[in-house]
Amino acid sequence: MDAAGAIADPIRREILVLLRDERLSAGEIAAHFAISRPATSRHLRVLRESGLVTDELVGRQRIYTLDPAPLAELAEWLAQFDTSRKWEHRLDALETEVYRTRRDRKSRHSARHREGNTA
Repeated sequence: MDAAGAIADPIRREILVLLRDERLSAGEIAAHFAISRPATSRHLRVLRESGLVTDELVGRQRIYTLDPAPLAELAEWLAQFDTSRKWEHRLDALETEVYRTRRDRKSRHSARHREGNTA
């Protein structure tokens, strides 16, 4: 669960968002923040050590890439606290029951109506 600790910081979460769609150099990442480059490097090190990003040395630049795999384990663990799924299932069941009740009422009404017309 190193990922949980790593994403506890808002700057690290923002770095992950930046890396979601593209690979970026450490300098490009640092340019997005009003903190020092050494502070950005420390955040990148935490993300790298947690397995959320990988880095590659390209020339003199270190290029960072998102690795979302550790987030899957965290998401799975967090899912146990997602009560909306339980409610979603219950609401689906209620919708089915309402539909069934309406259908049965309509069916009974149609049957009474036919009986009234044939008498």
